[in-house]
Amino acid sequence: MAQPSTIEWTESTWNPTTGCTKISPGCKNCYAERFAERWRGTKGHPYEQGFDLKLWDDRVEIPLHWKKPRVIFVNSMSDLFHKDIPFEFIEKVFETMRKAHWHTYQVLTKRPERMLEFSKIYGKWSTNVWAGVSVENQQYTYRIDILKKIPVETKFLSCEPLLGPLDLNLKNIDWVIVGGESGPGARDMEKEWVVSIQKQCQKADVAFFFKQWGGVFKSHTGRELNGRTYDEMPPVTNSRQLVFA
Repeated sequence: MAQPSTIEWTESTWNPTTGCTKISPGCKNCYAERFAERWRGTKGHPYEQGFDLKLWDDRVEIPLHWKKPRVIFVNSMSDLFHKDIPFEFIEKVFETMRKAHWHTYQVLTKRPERMLEFSKIYGKWSTNVWAGVSVENQQYTYRIDILKKIPVETKFLSCEPLLGPLDLNLKNIDWVIVGGESGPGARDMEKEWVVSIQKQCQKADVAFFFKQWGGVFKSHTGRELNGRTYDEMPPVTNSRQLVFA
């Protein structure tokens, strides 16, 4: 499935796989699972299988048909590096990203170990593909250390849902997204946690994007921090020379 996105830090989503399994505290109230499970058992619906993992061969080449350059979040409804997704399938996704070089792709995972394993086999990533990891509290900052080993030009962190204060080592990190959890059962995010990360980014000259305060009704809480919005992003370039082996 591919469509324009309401996610503030991207333009479109592309889901060559859907479904996932929980791996850390940030997964507890997964918005993707909540959406997909609404349709479980609805015959003919893309989420007839709910949030069970599914590979969609017929979606792999969708970005090739989008002629206008766009920023694409890869697998908003899954994790490309889930243990049950074969490397052969991931390679097909990467081949599409190489061929459709006029787009910029954001690949986010909670499984950087497998991302690194894939990279060791297939080599350096194309410059139009960004690699990111989710970091919801200090316990999971180890994912950043693994991310730094990925042979990719642009690296980013998604601290959403932010569940605690973070002391970050931002060396060789290009972008940090921060957001509070939203929807039913949303857990609280403290302002001082957000302010601290913003200051760390400013000190390290790292782009900072504040997505939302969250809460049960995120539209009520908005996305302003200290009277302004933060929409910083790394440069999006169209120099898409292949470097993927």
